[in-house]
Amino acid sequence: MFEAVLTVFALPFGPLNNHHPTNMTESPGQQIIDACLRMQSEGINQGSAGNISVRSNDGFLITPSGMAYERMAPEDMVQMSLEGKPTGKWKPSSEWRMHLDIYRSRPEAGAVVHAHSTFCTALACLRRDIPPFHYMVAVAGGRDIRCSDYALFGTQELSDAMLAALEGRRACLLGTHGMICFHDNLERALKLAIEVEALAKQYWHACQAGEPVLLSDEEMAPVIERFGGYGQAHQSE
Repeated sequence: MFEAVLTVFALPFGPLNNHHPTNMTESPGQQIIDACLRMQSEGINQGSAGNISVRSNDGFLITPSGMAYERMAPEDMVQMSLEGKPTGKWKPSSEWRMHLDIYRSRPEAGAVVHAHSTFCTALACLRRDIPPFHYMVAVAGGRDIRCSDYALFGTQELSDAMLAALEGRRACLLGTHGMICFHDNLERALKLAIEVEALAKQYWHACQAGEPVLLSDEEMAPVIERFGGYGQAHQSE
C-alpha cells in the first residue's frame, strides 16, 4: 500500500488541461498559463491571487501582476533576472521577491507555485503548522509543514519569513496569507501544491473531531527515508 502511494506520487502529470498537453514543444509561458488554469480548476486559488514561475537560463519567468489567467498569453509573462530586474511590457506579480529568493537560495528549485488555497489559508490565519498527523506530510520534505510569521505582502520581510519556514522543506504556509511551494519542475510543483492543500483539508477536518494523534519522529523517519529524503522523491524517474 505504502509503495503504491509513493509510486503514484512519483508519476509525472498528465495534461495540465484538456487543450494543452504538457510537452517539450510547449513554450514556458504557455506551460505557466496551463498551470494557472489547472490551479483554478482544482480549486486551490481564486481570481488572480496566486502566482507561478519557472526558472530560466538567466533568471525566471513569472505571471504578470493582476491579470486574469483566462486573458493571459505566453508573451505576457515577465522575465526576471536573479538581480530582481524585470523585462517585459507588464509588471511582475507583487510576490516576485518570494520567487526570487527561492531561486537564489534553493538551486534545486525549477518552479514555484503560490496560492491562497482555502484550507491552507485557514490554517495560516490560525498560525498553525501542519504537524505529522499523517505520513503524507513528508511530501513537503520533512516531518511537518511550517507556518511562517506574518509580514506585508510583496515585501522582503515576507520573503525572509518564508525562507525561515522553508528551511529543509519545499512547502510552507504563509502567516495570514496562503501557501507556497517549489519543486524541480512545474508539474511537480503544482502537484505538490494540490497535495499540501489536501493535507490541510484533512488536518482541518480531523481537528473538528478531536486532537489528531501525531506520528513521532521515530515513526516519521522511515517515511521520509522512503520518500527518498529531502528533494530526492523522484530519483527513479
